[in-house]
Amino acid sequence: MVKARQRVWVLVLVAGLLTGCANGPIQRKDGRQSQRGFVIENLAKSDVDQVTEIHQREVLRHLRVLTEKLYRRNPAEFRKAGLPSVEVATEQLFMNLAIWPTSPLRRSDWERDFRAAFREDFAGDRVHAYMSAMLAMVMTVYDHKQAFYMTDQLDAQKLYNSARNIETALWKLSNARALDGAPMLLTNSMEGEIQNLSFEREFGKLIAAQDLLALVIEDSSNRVISRTVQNMASFVFLPL
Repeated sequence: MVKARQRVWVLVLVAGLLTGCANGPIQRKDGRQSQRGFVIENLAKSDVDQVTEIHQREVLRHLRVLTEKLYRRNPAEFRKAGLPSVEVATEQLFMNLAIWPTSPLRRSDWERDFRAAFREDFAGDRVHAYMSAMLAMVMTVYDHKQAFYMTDQLDAQKLYNSARNIETALWKLSNARALDGAPMLLTNSMEGEIQNLSFEREFGKLIAAQDLLALVIEDSSNRVISRTVQNMASFVFLPL
């Protein structure tokens, strides 16, 4: 009888601890929640693995937001491909994540695609070229994975380099002009418009996420990152 009561108290205590540890989920503006249910695969993940997954999800979310913003600012781009809306054009790009191992983006040359987006003679969808290059570059840094386990080890230097490459890509996006002087892609507000720096803020969050994860991986792997000053105007990317 005593042992039975002890078992009950142990179960109550464990349940209380689990309840106490379960903080409320973050409620985002779009209605999504950050909380995830427990899955057995988590037992094979270290703390760094779970932090990596959280950072990657946030990075991919920022990329999706940037894609939508670019399409809304440049609707002529998705119409070149005969697509009907911003939402359809954005989904066409990010549906690649569900089939990433066999996706054409998995094997694409992201540096070439970045440069193609700003060629004067490029007749395709510049937003798609630019953001598909960004997505392919980011997934390269994460070793083309979307789940991480104790046997996985990302390269802190590559994460750091990717943050610098994003800064370079942002500089080019903000400064590229056609022969007539018009921006190749519109981003922040134009002269005479209400100031809107939402692109800068979103890119800033993206860069910060990559830099922070680089520091986490650097600390966990004891491999020191080689800091490099990137010449953004040259539009040359650091190796990944």
